[in-house]
Amino acid sequence: NKDSTGATAQQATIAGTPATAANLRRFLVGPVECEITGIDMTPDGRTLFVGIQHPGERGDATPPTSHWPDSQAGSAAATVRPRSAVVAITKDDGGVIAL
Repeated sequence: NKDSTGATAQQATIAGTPATAANLRRFLVGPVECEITGIDMTPDGRTLFVGIQHPGERGDATPPTSHWPDSQAGSAAATVRPRSAVVAITKDDGGVIAL
């Protein structure tokens, strides 16, 4: 999908069984104006690592369009700059996500 400037606005990758309402679920949504990159999994399939790059990239410095991650304590939300990070995803029961 392209926005009004011709830049990519959204990206989706769907592979496997044809998608239906019964078998397709949203797994991950990134913060505003980010790139989701570097997806990797532990050998046992229990932890998925996802890189979040450039959240709020197209926004102004004041006020920023993203304050991600929101765990930046001690600062007013209006002044917290967005940060890139790696997220580790696990199941609540510690089970296998995928192999």
